[in-house]
Amino acid sequence: MIHMKALTDFSKICIHTITNKPWNIEECAAHYASEGIKGMTIWRNVLENHNIYKTGEMLRNNNIEIVSLCRGGFFPSADKNKRLKAINDNIKAIDEASELGAPLIILVCGADPAQSLDESRHQIKDGILAVIGYAEKNKIKLAIEPLHPMYADTRSAINTIAQANDLAEEIDSPWLGVAVDVYHVWWDPSLEKEIHRCGKHRSIFAFHMSDWKSPSADMLNDRGIMGEGCIPVRKIRGWVEDAGFDGFNEVEIFSDKYWAEDQLEFLHKIKKAYLEHS
Repeated sequence: MIHMKALTDFSKICIHTITNKPWNIEECAAHYASEGIKGMTIWRNVLENHNIYKTGEMLRNNNIEIVSLCRGGFFPSADKNKRLKAINDNIKAIDEASELGAPLIILVCGADPAQSLDESRHQIKDGILAVIGYAEKNKIKLAIEPLHPMYADTRSAINTIAQANDLAEEIDSPWLGVAVDVYHVWWDPSLEKEIHRCGKHRSIFAFHMSDWKSPSADMLNDRGIMGEGCIPVRKIRGWVEDAGFDGFNEVEIFSDKYWAEDQLEFLHKIKKAYLEHS
């Protein structure tokens, strides 16, 4: 039974800074606050040349909740030195999240086309095991985000919620869960079942929204605003809520088209779509 929660306000909307890529983090904070946006997921690029602790304070002073830090992961490589470098970068991301006051890091797990997907998946498990203790020590949760299979070459060897569930259950830590991004998993015939499986372990840590435009003009940077494509966003949100998730609905849109527009107008389009199609 799907019991939908009507979206009549913006108290549960979160915007990823990458969605408004032309804005720096100060501009994001100012505009989100003035538009009643209560949550922000921060991409690490906007923290460059910033005092991370003071940035967190600035966001809280604008009454913006820091939902997560994006991104960690990218564990696999045929080169051992690159694997060690990735682990060190994930340790650094945990330190950044702690300084910032972000409770969660999204893991884009990575892949290496120079080796098999099975080997990349094995290295992802090893990478997470190498950092999960440090994450727990710092009280930072980690969320495995499955990516669409078109990214299985270099971006992620974890491509379904089932694979993410399997990995989370193998590692078996309350600090490790799953991020459900509709753009990446909407096509999966096992999606409802696997979201329900997440619910049994209370392991949905994040829910990301956008839409799949048809035809898509670019593999990476042509995501749509909710309602603009073929993803049943509202239905999937219902499954996620039925599984016990009650966190923020995060808007994450990569779009050369929308990045070229006036960003405040783009934000207004997002807010309208959030109420009508999410």
